[in-house]
Amino acid sequence: MRLRLHGLLVSLLWLSGLSLAQAHPHVWITSVSELLYAPDGSVTGVRHAWTFDDMFSTYALQGIESKQKGVYSHEELAPLAQTNVESLKEFGYFTFAKADGKKAKFAEPVDYFLEYKDGLLVLHFTLPLKAPVNSKVLALEVFDPTFFVDFKLADKDPVNLVGAPAACTFEFQRPRDGAASAQALGEQNFTDGGNANFGAMFANKITVTCP
Repeated sequence: MRLRLHGLLVSLLWLSGLSLAQAHPHVWITSVSELLYAPDGSVTGVRHAWTFDDMFSTYALQGIESKQKGVYSHEELAPLAQTNVESLKEFGYFTFAKADGKKAKFAEPVDYFLEYKDGLLVLHFTLPLKAPVNSKVLALEVFDPTFFVDFKLADKDPVNLVGAPAACTFEFQRPRDGAASAQALGEQNFTDGGNANFGAMFANKITVTCP
């Protein structure tokens, strides 16, 4: 059966016919994340820039017309950007947060657009929190529970705090290479349900501490 990747949703729905034993990445994303702060020091949301792998980028662009060959404007990519963002809702935008141990919920994304850069598609979007949070410890994880999409933090400056109080610090943790060394999250899992959370073992973790 031929699959046409008009957006991330089509790719992810394809996974529903696979068993856990068959689960492995089919889309690779390099991620840069910014945590956004209000003047009062509360966290208001997170802004992502996700760079898709070359194979997905090439396939997703099929059928999209551009005025200049090999060059795609934000306007030309707008329908695909909308499809991608809308499809991510079902999967929690692959972004899971806890403020002082309590789940923090996100609203629908804003300010989203696709960029075509160096032959790759980059999806930019902002996830506002439904309610800003003031917390001593904010934990953010980016992963696909089904492990169909593999997320990798960018090698350079993968995390930034925008407008954070000067005393706030952060650290990030990449998943270890290889399934054998992946760390299970146990009771700290951000999503519920056995196999559905397989990808949590490969989560990228960001922890922000504010005194």
